[in-house]
Amino acid sequence: MIKKISLIIFSFFALCNYTYSSENDCSNFKKLSINYIKCKANLAKEKTLSAGQNFVEDTKEFQKKEWSDEKKKMDGIKKKVLGE
Repeated sequence: MIKKISLIIFSFFALCNYTYSSENDCSNFKKLSINYIKCKANLAKEKTLSAGQNFVEDTKEFQKKEWSDEKKKMDGIKKKVLGE
């Protein structure tokens, strides 16, 4: 029963996010209205998520680039130690 209720609530909030995601122009609303605040919050959320994704991708690329050289060195040392 609890799972069904939580699934319904989750799907409701998921659908609400899609309805507001296509709305990028906040100038149509009055500045003190709830819709304006939702629009601004949505824009901030999108910018934060995209910046976070870019940061993660950049970090992964940096680690691959930097650690690949060290990994090659470690593989060479292992081969020398094991006598292969």
